[in-house]
Amino acid sequence: MKLIIYISALLLYVTKLPAQKVRATLVRNELIMQNPPFAACHASTITELAGHRLMAAWFGGSRESAPDVCIYTAVYENGQWTRPLRIADGVINDTLRYPCWNPVLFRTRAGRLLLFYKVGKSPREWWGMLRTSGDDGKHWSAPRRLPDSLLGPVKDKPVQLANGDILYPSSTESSDEKQWHIHLERSDTAAQHWTCIPVDNGAFGVIQPTILFHRGDSLQLLCRSRQNYIVQSWSGDQGATWGPLTKTTLPNPNSGIDAVTLHNGLQVLVYNPADAGKQWYEGRSKLNVAVSADGRHWKDVYVLENRDEGEFSYPAVIQTSDGLLHITYTADRKNIRHVVLRVK
Repeated sequence: MKLIIYISALLLYVTKLPAQKVRATLVRNELIMQNPPFAACHASTITELAGHRLMAAWFGGSRESAPDVCIYTAVYENGQWTRPLRIADGVINDTLRYPCWNPVLFRTRAGRLLLFYKVGKSPREWWGMLRTSGDDGKHWSAPRRLPDSLLGPVKDKPVQLANGDILYPSSTESSDEKQWHIHLERSDTAAQHWTCIPVDNGAFGVIQPTILFHRGDSLQLLCRSRQNYIVQSWSGDQGATWGPLTKTTLPNPNSGIDAVTLHNGLQVLVYNPADAGKQWYEGRSKLNVAVSADGRHWKDVYVLENRDEGEFSYPAVIQTSDGLLHITYTADRKNIRHVVLRVK
């Protein structure tokens, strides 16, 4: 609670931080797995546990969308990552099995660890699943399917509001893949009672939003899009309603992003700084970290990847209690990379 009051006070006090003077320095850069137990992996997520430990999760299997794709986790403790542990699969019965997709980890202020993930033949047909833990993943509840009208967070982490409610960034894709729409979902702190919050998408095709805090009751969504730009929406009432979608100045090659509001009010975004190519995977060989004081004017402060080819994408970013920035992302579909930065 003290941390929330501290953050709120800073956000009210700071009108515009000197983002142009911000610097990011490398603390650690490593692959999470030494010998991955699968041929391909993607879509990582990360959260802080008690005792300054971390947990990451991702999906892995023979290839994306294959029935053998499961959800794996690893814990960072004593200066190293543990071996990956399979935590969820898409087994329905003895003869039917679906792939798993897009895990999202979130630890509530009360210390409840939530693991959301998807199961289904494709993102057009998947459904939301949830497991919870009261001891930072030592023991988990049985997998629970969310109601059909809900998906939970689709890629990026939820945020917890001052009153304890949890706000989940979500989206849907139509069966013909022509329609992409974002929305939000909101639950109580126990993730038991849910409501859906619509967003007017206008003419934009957007999915996988991420949420930022601004002064007062203002929130911002940043979204992956088909329009070659990251697209945004703003709320002035803690996410109850949202304004029209507009383009930012940031390029987006139809690739996932993630962002976080730092303790000092600065906004941090991890994204692929390229235009969309002819193939869906083009534009994902470069990955940058950008900062902003107001969510509108951004400056790149660190280059995570700058290659001619390969896929380095789907970032997840958090700030831990010691102030460090932790980023995980797909390392050419073969591993998950973990990078730690000090931003000041």
